[in-house]
Amino acid sequence: MEDKQSTNSEGHEDVIDVEEFAKAGKPVPLGRRYSIRIDKQHFTVKVAEMTGREILALVGKTPEGFILSEKLHGGSARVIAPDEIVSFTKHGVERFMTTPRDTTEG
Repeated sequence: MEDKQSTNSEGHEDVIDVEEFAKAGKPVPLGRRYSIRIDKQHFTVKVAEMTGREILALVGKTPEGFILSEKLHGGSARVIAPDEIVSFTKHGVERFMTTPRDTTEG
């Protein structure tokens, strides 16, 4: 019987699912690759941290048009600035959400 290991679509092992660790209330270990969720899409990244702008770029969005927030374990959310560095190993970060900026005011 084969051992079950975490692999991504490219067949690489050692992908750490950030959302699963946060939901379980466990600290995220250091790894070579991280699976993060932005809105309803999952992405595997090769770095432990990215800026808000880089995270938005993964889903083809810009800070000029969208606000990026991180959803934390327990339900609270926090807005991330475009040039703020986000660590995927930070305890409690479940996923990321984008919200359109309202450009039609006034």
